[in-house]
Amino acid sequence: MLAGLAVVGFSVAIVAPAGLAMSASEPAHASVTTAYALAARDAQNITVSVHGVTPTAQSRDAFEVYVTPKPTPTPEPVVASSDSSSSSSDSSGPGPLFYTGGGAPAEWMAAAGIASSDWGNVDYIVSRESGWNPNATNSGSGACGLVQALPCSKVPGNGYDPVDNLRWANGYAVGRYGSWGAAVAFWSSNNWW
Repeated sequence: MLAGLAVVGFSVAIVAPAGLAMSASEPAHASVTTAYALAARDAQNITVSVHGVTPTAQSRDAFEVYVTPKPTPTPEPVVASSDSSSSSSDSSGPGPLFYTGGGAPAEWMAAAGIASSDWGNVDYIVSRESGWNPNATNSGSGACGLVQALPCSKVPGNGYDPVDNLRWANGYAVGRYGSWGAAVAFWSSNNWW
């Protein structure tokens, strides 16, 4: 009988927990750990070791993006196409290399190496000499370009290229008058420089 009671006791011990487990409510999903949950938790715990630098905690709530603007390239002069129907009796050679590129006065002055503090003085003179037209030509004297270089051949490169013309003018203003401010003062008194 003791043996029978032991068999019944063992059966109850084995079957009862299984029956209780089947009758119990389903366990909460929060206590279930999946491979994805483990990987997501581990992905946030990144350790970076850099010698000579103290690491600082980074906030992952927001971020800023700063894009460095690309500098505007200096416009290259483009030679205007010549008319092939011109007379062959013209022995003076090809005409002037007029400027057909783009750009703006600030870009031209910066490319010519003129200090931004002088831009107002340069604008004063160039506005009166050519109205910022790089192809301006004085039909009487032959002066050319933004600052009306006379003769046009003084300008190294191309007298109609605004950067070449302004680079030459910068040397002229500083060499002859000492500064762009003094060149403006002279121009104001004489209407030429």
